[in-house]
Amino acid sequence: MLSRLVLTDFRNHADLTLQPGPGFVVLTGENGAGKTNILEAVSLLAPGRGLRRAALGEMARQGGAGGFGVAATLSPEHAIKFPSRLREGLGEGATYLLASGVEENAPLPRPLPQAGGESEPEVGIPSSGEVDVATGTLASAPERRIVRIQGATTTANALAEWLTILWLTPAMDRLFVAPASERRGFLDRLTLALAPTHAHHAARYDAAMRARNRLLADEGRPDGDWLSALEAQMAEHGAAVDAARRETVTLLGTRLAEQDDGPFPRADLALEGWAGDTTRLQADLAQGRARDAAAGRTLSGPHRVDLVVTHLDKARAASLASTGEQKALLLGIVLAHADLVAERTGQPPVLLLDEVAAHLDPARRAALFSRLSGRGQVWMTGTEDALFDAIGAQATRIAVGR
Repeated sequence: MLSRLVLTDFRNHADLTLQPGPGFVVLTGENGAGKTNILEAVSLLAPGRGLRRAALGEMARQGGAGGFGVAATLSPEHAIKFPSRLREGLGEGATYLLASGVEENAPLPRPLPQAGGESEPEVGIPSSGEVDVATGTLASAPERRIVRIQGATTTANALAEWLTILWLTPAMDRLFVAPASERRGFLDRLTLALAPTHAHHAARYDAAMRARNRLLADEGRPDGDWLSALEAQMAEHGAAVDAARRETVTLLGTRLAEQDDGPFPRADLALEGWAGDTTRLQADLAQGRARDAAAGRTLSGPHRVDLVVTHLDKARAASLASTGEQKALLLGIVLAHADLVAERTGQPPVLLLDEVAAHLDPARRAALFSRLSGRGQVWMTGTEDALFDAIGAQATRIAVGR
């Protein structure tokens, strides 16, 4: 869980410090107060572009210095469960970056380690058990993301080894009728929570595919050896992406099918489209060069897969369900996945639920609170305090913009 959150020049928040407790964290306030901005900031502590998928330059506060910073302190319950290689390194005497959203020549809230030069040094947990993570940009490079764990600069993908964050926002309400790319992105976030290396393989696959597409688009005869090397990279990482996705779909589908009937309908999950291993993908790519050159894009691979969701009890495609049923199906998937993550990793994920309570009837709202109680840190937003009365006193309640 997050025990401290610091925002510096992020969206509408010039300087905000929160100290959330375990369990429910309820953010209330008027529309435009910045509640969703806080959830977006938390979502940036995971690999990817956050829950809005916005450009980094859009996140810096208007009228601010030009960059932004998001920093958090993770409690011991998250820090002690991850791979041992991450527990070695800086040690008790290290200094840590808390937040940075400023110019290079401005003082940082806490000093960086004096020794540097390595982009991904080994980092570890101090004796306090707390871990500091931070991300942001500098005014001089507003589209270049900086990530630091225990003060050491690293990659955004490394965040997945320290913290799992899942979210549900109103923009996702139409996920089942959106383009397939939206469902692939959703599935990739679910997969990343169970397989932290998934982000690495997905990034390498995409980079190799873009390079291959550019090479095929060049006039003249492309270099065959170069194409083969790129296709070998795509095959290696693409097969890993596909295998991790399918494992996630299998595990989550089994868990959903075993659940009892309740307020949130059960979903059946399947993948539709390309399937195969390293050998199959490399052969498909080699044989499809002329076709892909004519199309201007790669037509075989895991980037062509779609997540197919069905209302299990009604045997009907989720895309044909009512708006209310689609929201309930999506929430049921997220809740089942959160349980699966907690079971398999030993740590419950941090859940970000934006305006979810407002769209549920009282019975489903009470069922949601009951199911989430005692299952990790859950951040929720709403315009009215009354929406969260059923939670009682077991919550950190924060009035935003007051």
